[in-house]
Amino acid sequence: MLRYIEVVTQKRTHFEDITDAVQEVIDESGIDEGICCVYVPHTTAGVFINENADPDVKWDIEKTLDKLIPWEDHYSHIEGNAAAHIKSVLTGNSLYIPVKNGKLLLGIWQGIFFAEFDGPRDRKVIVKILKG
Repeated sequence: MLRYIEVVTQKRTHFEDITDAVQEVIDESGIDEGICCVYVPHTTAGVFINENADPDVKWDIEKTLDKLIPWEDHYSHIEGNAAAHIKSVLTGNSLYIPVKNGKLLLGIWQGIFFAEFDGPRDRKVIVKILKG
C-alpha cells in the first residue's frame, strides 16, 4: 500500500509532526506486522525521528541547524537555497519504522517530523507499507 501525505509549511524552516498521519495510513492498510517506509521526494526537505513530547526539542534542533548551516554563507548554488539542500542531507529523506500489532514501533517520546528548509511550500510525503 502506498499513500501520500500532504504537508503545507508556513515558513522557511518548519518541522511538522506527521506521526498521526503516518499511523492513519497504517490503520487504513489493515496490516498487523511489517515495515513502514516514509520518504520525502524533495531536495530541500527531509524527515527525522525525535522527541515530540516537548516542543522545545524541535526549536533547539532548528536553532542548531541554523548555526551550523547559515542561510547566507557565500554558497556557489545560484538559486540561493544551498543551506536548505545541505540541511536536507543531514536529516535524510527516508525512514523505515517497524510495525507490530498495527502500530508504529516508536519509543514513548518519539515522533516523525517532516522537515521543511525552503518554505513556505506545499509538500508531499510518501508512505509505503510493507507487510512482513
